[in-house]
Amino acid sequence: METMQEITIEVSPEVAEAYQSASPQERKKIQAIVSILLQKQVDKDVAFLRELMDEISDRAKARGLTPEILESILNEP
Repeated sequence: METMQEITIEVSPEVAEAYQSASPQERKKIQAIVSILLQKQVDKDVAFLRELMDEISDRAKARGLTPEILESILNEP
């Protein structure tokens, strides 16, 4: 199971009061929703990074970069 970490976010006084007066079960639901919303952004960022890396790879291949050439570049002192 993934460990959880506590974060702090700023909200209006009304939202803070509503959260503080919520039952433990309601708080868990709210925490799950916030976690899902933030995870969606992480997933979007990862997908964007993968697309960017694929594009860079395609451009490098089109310009003649082979795995062997890349290996020799990476192993240069």
